[in-house]
This record gives sequence, C-alpha cells and structure tokens, in this order.
Amino acid sequence: MQISIKNTNVNYTFYNNNSKISLIFLHGWGQNIEMMMGLAKPFIKKYNVLVLDLPGFGNSDEPNDVWSIYDYADMLNEINKELKIDNPILIGHSFGGKISLAYATKYKTSKLVLLASPYKVKVKKETFKMKLYKSLKKVPLLKKLEGYVKNHVGSTDYRNASEMMKKILVKHVNLDLTSELDKIKCPTLLIWGTNDEAVPIEDAYELEKSIKDCGLVKYEGCTHYAYLERLNQTIRVIDSFIGSEKK
Repeated sequence: MQISIKNTNVNYTFYNNNSKISLIFLHGWGQNIEMMMGLAKPFIKKYNVLVLDLPGFGNSDEPNDVWSIYDYADMLNEINKELKIDNPILIGHSFGGKISLAYATKYKTSKLVLLASPYKVKVKKETFKMKLYKSLKKVPLLKKLEGYVKNHVGSTDYRNASEMMKKILVKHVNLDLTSELDKIKCPTLLIWGTNDEAVPIEDAYELEKSIKDCGLVKYEGCTHYAYLERLNQTIRVIDSFIGSEKK
C-alpha cells in the first residue's frame, strides 16, 4: 500500500490485529521492506505490525528536498496518525535505528530496539584520497572535479546514491544525537555484533550508558547485520523484550 506524506509517496505493509501493541520495523540505508520482513513476520499475527520502505528506497519516492533524520521521524509520526498507531515499539536497523532514536526524542514511544544504530558523527582517519579531495577544493581551477572525486573517494553508499539521496546521506552522517539521548525515557534494547565495522561495538557501550533504561545483547563474531546472522535468536530476544507488555 502507499500513502502520501510530506508530498512523498511511502510504500508500506500494515498488519492490523487490533492489538494494543504496535511494532514498527525500519530498515537500514540502501535497503527496503524485504530486509526487515524476516524479523517482522513472526509477530504479524500477535501484534499490529508496520513495515515500510523509507523514502528514497524500495518502492517509496525520494523526498522532494533534503530531509534530516528528524524529517524521517516526522514522516513516521504522520503515518502513525493515519493508521491510528499510538505509542509504538520501534525496531530499527542502522539508518532505521537512528530514525527510531530521533522519533523517541520527540514522540511517545513504548520501547526501542536498536540494531547496530549509529547516533554520533563518525571520526575517520584521513586517507590519501580524502586529503586529495580537500586539496582540490582549495584550487579554483580544479573545483569542477569535486563531484568526480566525491564519487570515487566516498563510501559505497554515497557512490550508489542519487544526487538527492547523497545530500540526505551527508546530512544523516553529520547529525550527532548524543546530546538528545537523555530525552529517551522508554526501555531500550541494543543488539550488536562484536565485529561490526560500520558502527563498532564501542558505540553500543557508550549508547547503553547514555540511555537511562537500556540493555545490550552482544553477538560474538557477528557483523553490522548481526540481527540477520542470528535471526532466530534475535526474534526470541525481541519477543522476550516486548513480552512484558500487556496485549
């Protein structure tokens, strides 16, 4: 199904069981509904379950302007109003996790499940190519090469994105939510792989300390996609986490 939010068509699937508990699954950057369906399906007969293609991915439109993480959170809130979803449990991977964090700082949220969610600006050591890009910016005659260098120096996510989504990605990675974390009052569960190179386990330790009611489940030897590498375990952990809620 599709719904128009902020002049953007958003593709979603909603399983409405008239439950008092609603789960929302948000995928990571460059992914789509299918990346979360394996995790969502065990819950679709028990709770209300919403899974969507975030704008810019899957069968959803790209935003018409450069959205911030908070714009994505506002979009989700508008969908929740339309579907009469109140006080949801948000389950987000990576980019979807960061949106979940932003949502919980602004809107009523029952619980959070963050799967390798970034939340601060990543500090990178300068490579030769990055230094080259910076030097090019200082030379007016070479400025026309800036776009080419960005496309070849940047991450795979950046290179594969459209011009609009590149701008959104830059805005996303440059947003630090650290100072906002004390606004999150709901119980929060972190699920992380110890071999995550995209969002290292050290970030999870810091996040656990920064959110008042927060716990961490570590998957030894797993990567940024730990939730899929141990899918059955993730389903059991999440089921246990939300099980204390009364249907």
